Amino acid sequence: MILFNLQIIIEEGKMATGKLPMSQMVSDEHEAMERRLEKLSYRIRVAMPGIIQSFDTVKQTVSVKLAIREHLSFWGKPFEDLEIPILDEVPIFMPRAGNFILTMPIKAGDECLVIFTDNCYDEWWINSGVGNQLDNRRHDLSDGIAILGIWSQPNVITNYSTDSAVLRNLADDCYVEVKDSDINIIAPTKITITAGETVEVNAPTVEVNSTNSIVNAEEKVEVNAPEVEVIASVSAQIQAPIATIQAATINLNGNVSAGGGTNPVQITGGAIQITGGSISLGGTTTIEDKIFLAHTHSGVEPGGGNTGGVV
Repeated sequence: MILFNLQIIIEEGKMATGKLPMSQMVSDEHEAMERRLEKLSYRIRVAMPGIIQSFDTVKQTVSVKLAIREHLSFWGKPFEDLEIPILDEVPIFMPRAGNFILTMPIKAGDECLVIFTDNCYDEWWINSGVGNQLDNRRHDLSDGIAILGIWSQPNVITNYSTDSAVLRNLADDCYVEVKDSDINIIAPTKITITAGETVEVNAPTVEVNSTNSIVNAEEKVEVNAPEVEVIASVSAQIQAPIATIQAATINLNGNVSAGGGTNPVQITGGAIQITGGSISLGGTTTIEDKIFLAHTHSGVEPGGGNTGGVV
């Protein structure tokens, strides 16, 4: 288009009376073209950083104030720095594909990048799919999309990881970190795992380190292993209305103390062997329906003979 205009100027120059030199005529046309292009560029929007003013969780759109003022002059007056009006109902970008999406809690003050589409996207925005343009505007302020995630220098994050992918808070005290061969989950207060049916952990070794470990189950806790070992430096307690230990052999080493309180302590079945240390039985001890401390013998006579059986 510029070459075409220059050719016209040249042809007109040949018929000119010589009042304007050819170089000036070309220069003036080039300057006029530059002004027209500059004027057109003011109307074309591409992308600009913005600051979130509000977030509509129902429509999932944001209101955005563009972060760069326009430098404009009207009717030959001095240039002014003017703020662009707030853009309302701007769609947002979040990573989404298939049946999955990564969402973030958008808040006022968050920074973003607003890009402006080539055409009016109203038809797509309302109905999805392929449609016609409802307006002939191009690169217009009305057709912005907010991309969350950019930030300015005053908002750089601390402790940026250079060797892992991290989903974290800005305080860096709550995060999920994925490295080449490790996954770390850190929380300052609580981690909750909820499953509708099963939580399965498969590993050669599972280690749990805590001040207190509590397992609550409405029906049953089952541990299956060739060997189960419980080690406590102070004491180990099992509290239940009924506690059953089934084994071919039960070995109790050390001092054994059994106190039933209002509920009797019963040991039945097979051969029971208790060796080592001492045995302390508290409460009422019954052996084959005979109370140990209150039992008597029949056939008792003075001398060195044996008594009869327990009465």
